[in-house]
Amino acid sequence: MAEMLSYLAAALPHSISAEARLIALQCALRMDSRMHVRLPMGILRSLRLNTPQPWQELEQACWLCTLHSTRPSEVIAELQDPALLSQSPSRPDRQHAADWALRAGHGARTAGEDTLLQLTSIHLAAHSDPETGRGQAEVDRMSRECGVEDQDMPAVLDRLATIGSLTQWQQCPNTGDVQWSCPPHHPYRTANTDG
Repeated sequence: MAEMLSYLAAALPHSISAEARLIALQCALRMDSRMHVRLPMGILRSLRLNTPQPWQELEQACWLCTLHSTRPSEVIAELQDPALLSQSPSRPDRQHAADWALRAGHGARTAGEDTLLQLTSIHLAAHSDPETGRGQAEVDRMSRECGVEDQDMPAVLDRLATIGSLTQWQQCPNTGDVQWSCPPHHPYRTANTDG
């Protein structure tokens, strides 16, 4: 998961919203060998992404092209980034990672928080030790992968602490890295973060 987040941070323009980044993540993890993806509207509704705006952002960035679906219960897209085929593990592993990402962002959705917090929750989970819940990342890398400005990251982390997704976080004065810990029994603490 950490590798996919890093890849998408490099492949997508910096201006792409957190909503579009969440869709790109699910698309990259759920695509088939022809780079087509079918996303059920149920998943998009659960992520609060059932609006056309993030899809339009990804189309304008030439990252995907939406295709006509005969079923109103799904969105079909063809990904336009052939390098994704070399970034992705096998399809069953990617499907597992896509489901894991849904669980990792669940706390922010349950609390009624926005997609930026969902995406940041996924980033934190992907960079946390599954046994201890502790993690560390460079603030600029975290900001780039979550689609937020460096100076705005502390407010995002404070909101995650407020809703209980983090027990604490701090920015190291010497390195500028962010360190955090997740609460015991957090849903993503026991998930496999490979992929």
